[in-house]
Amino acid sequence: MNLQLLRNATQILSANGKTILIDPMLAPKGSYDPFQNTRNNLRNPLVDLPITEDELHTLIAKTDVVLLTHLHLDHWDATARELLPKDITLFCQPANTEAIREAGFTNVIPVHDELVWDDIRISRTGGHHGTGEIGERMGIVSGYVIAYGNDSIYITGDTIWCTEVQDALDKYHPAHVVLNGGAARFITGDPIVMDINDIITVCNYAPKANVHVVHLETANHGTESRADIKAALLAHNLTERCHVPNDGEWFI
Repeated sequence: MNLQLLRNATQILSANGKTILIDPMLAPKGSYDPFQNTRNNLRNPLVDLPITEDELHTLIAKTDVVLLTHLHLDHWDATARELLPKDITLFCQPANTEAIREAGFTNVIPVHDELVWDDIRISRTGGHHGTGEIGERMGIVSGYVIAYGNDSIYITGDTIWCTEVQDALDKYHPAHVVLNGGAARFITGDPIVMDINDIITVCNYAPKANVHVVHLETANHGTESRADIKAALLAHNLTERCHVPNDGEWFI
C-alpha cells in the first residue's frame, strides 16, 4: 500500500490497484470562515491543495471509494460534496450514514466493525475528539485500520491519546500509524486532536510501528506546527521512525 498526504487529513491510499480518498477537504485556500472561539481570525483552509484544479478532477475521476472518519468541515467539506459523484462508494462510521445520504449520496456503506472490499480489510476503531464537555460536543469519531496483504495502516482520525487508540494498537499491531496532530483547540479546553505529548506517547507505546503525523498547518485552530513537532521528535530521538510529511508527499 502507498499513501499520499494532500492537505490536513485528506489522503490518497493506493492498495490492490484501487484508489481510496480519505477525508476529502477540497476547497481552495480561504473558502470558509474561521473556526469560532479560537485565537485568530484566519480563514480556512490556510493553504491551497498541492495539486492543480485539473489534477484534482483527474483524482476524483480515478477514485474508487471515499473513506470518512467523521463529518467536520476539515474532513468533509462542501467542495468535496459538490465535486464527488453522488453514486461513488463511500465508507463511513454508522453515526454519519443518514447525513451523507441526505447530502444526495446513494452508495453509502457504514463500517460497523470491519468489512472486506477488493481484498482490502477495513476495521473501524474508536477515539475521543477532545476531553470533557468540548469532547462531547465534538461528537463521535472513528479511525480505521486498513490491511492488504502483509501491510497495515492505522488512520487514527481526530482523536487524542486514549484507551481506544491503545486498544487498536494492541489488537492490530499496525506497521504504520497515521496521527492527526497539531493540537487543535479552542480558547477554553484541552486539545481536540493529538498534541506533541500524545505523539511521543504513541511512538513509545508502539516502538515497532512507523509513525506519521498529518492534520497540520491547514485549519485556524491548530496550535502546533510541523517545525514544533519535528523539534520534539529530534529531542526524543524519534526522527528515524516518526515522519512529518509535507502536503503532496507520498510518505508510505
